[in-house]
Amino acid sequence: MDSAPVLLAVAGSRVEADLIVGLLRTHGLRAAVVTDDAGGQEPQLQLQGGVRVLVAASEEASARRLLAAAPVAAPVDSS
Repeated sequence: MDSAPVLLAVAGSRVEADLIVGLLRTHGLRAAVVTDDAGGQEPQLQLQGGVRVLVAASEEASARRLLAAAPVAAPVDSS
């Protein structure tokens, strides 16, 4: 990233953060996942601080618009 990264979102898990980053990258934005979970060896640590999604400061506005426009999955009815 050529500009300082800024916090875009805090996800509840690495999987959720990876999905967000994938969405952003698909649209040509630079994004990264940052977490303090001992390199994936201690995933329970994700519950304490969440998993951060960072974007370049120069792309923050575009990333926020894209994330706000993303559809939210509805719960699946298992009955």
